[in-house]
Amino acid sequence: MEINPTDLVDIAATPATPGTSAVSAASALIGDPSQFGRVAEDGIVYVKTAEGERAVGSYPGKSAEEALAYFVRKFEALASEVALLAARIKSGAMVPSDAAAAVSKLREQVANLNGVGDLATLAASVDQIPSLIEDHRAAYQERKEIENAVKEAKRAQAAESKEKIVAEAESLALSENWKATGERLKVLLDEWKAAPRLDKKTDADFWKRFSASRNKFDKRRRTHFASLEATQSEVADKKEAIVKEAELLATSKEWLATARRYKELMDLWKASGRGKPSIDTKLWARFKASQDQFFAAKNADLDRRTESMAANLVKREELITQFEALLPFKDLSSGKRAFRDLMDQWQKIGITDRNKRAALDARIAKVEDALDSLEQDHYRRTDPTAIARAHDVVQGLIDAIENYEAQAKKAEAAGNAAKAMVAREAAEARKVWLAEAQKGLSEFKKN
Repeated sequence: MEINPTDLVDIAATPATPGTSAVSAASALIGDPSQFGRVAEDGIVYVKTAEGERAVGSYPGKSAEEALAYFVRKFEALASEVALLAARIKSGAMVPSDAAAAVSKLREQVANLNGVGDLATLAASVDQIPSLIEDHRAAYQERKEIENAVKEAKRAQAAESKEKIVAEAESLALSENWKATGERLKVLLDEWKAAPRLDKKTDADFWKRFSASRNKFDKRRRTHFASLEATQSEVADKKEAIVKEAELLATSKEWLATARRYKELMDLWKASGRGKPSIDTKLWARFKASQDQFFAAKNADLDRRTESMAANLVKREELITQFEALLPFKDLSSGKRAFRDLMDQWQKIGITDRNKRAALDARIAKVEDALDSLEQDHYRRTDPTAIARAHDVVQGLIDAIENYEAQAKKAEAAGNAAKAMVAREAAEARKVWLAEAQKGLSEFKKN
């Protein structure tokens, strides 16, 4: 069996099938072991070379077949190393200088191999690898660049994480929400400790900013609580003003505006800070009494309007059936006109219980969604750009299928069954995509 010296090297580029490896692929190139060696009557195993037979050793206590197989396995193991080295070079995973050193080692191993196989072809295969190293030097460089890019990306991510921590700490330095901000700064400190380390200078710069922000907040917090007693009189004055306005609003009949103002007064109360507890309690009792008086009157008025809201609810329930009777929409223009007319009537109906109104609005929303879907479908089906794009996709897949089928025929003609199979599989996959693309194209309206 004659073996091409490049066959072992090309194993690395051959698509692997389930259960195969470089060892089994290399073994397939050896052929019948008896072609390359024999076992003499005295048990000595010989390998056949171009220069003649050479004794490689013996395997005492074993049959001639077992002895021959033992030395064949030695050859197989070295042949697999050649194939694996070629595969690593082609993948760009090996440093070119390391690959060159490995080639030198392999040459020495082949020259001194006590094994049975086509040693000449194996040596010639090793001689093919230096050119392979040069051919794939760019692949190695690309792999290194990717690794460096990943490393830099991780560093950038870590820097970004710490920048976010520092930026948030700086944004909190002037906060007056003492408790929440203090707790948040503790969390940020824990996040800082858990974050990956950067170079010493960058980490030091980040820490300087972070520490300065924490110190600034802590100093302001201490100053605040130290002067709290002095500000209690000012807080009492603010709350007194809030309470007086609340008492003036207690008899207001402007329900919505006054309710909003009470909410604003409540926000002002919270923002005014803490005063002396005994004074705060008295002021709050006055504020609460005024607020309760207003909302009691507001609720009484709402009760009086309940009957009117019930009548409006009946009107809406009657009208909602007319909305739902529009479904399913068959014509966009007439559907939009009918929906618009019903909405005009809907909006003229007076106030309705909010909780019951929500369910009715949801039913109208479903009708409106159906109308929107019909309108969007109409535009989609008549969009010339989308139609042209769909045509392009279909034609592109047709061209790709023809190209892959042509590649398969060419590969088959060249005797490259593996390449032909890959091309045919690619063509079949695109036929499935083509069927889906053609189905999508058929859904468009023809102009």
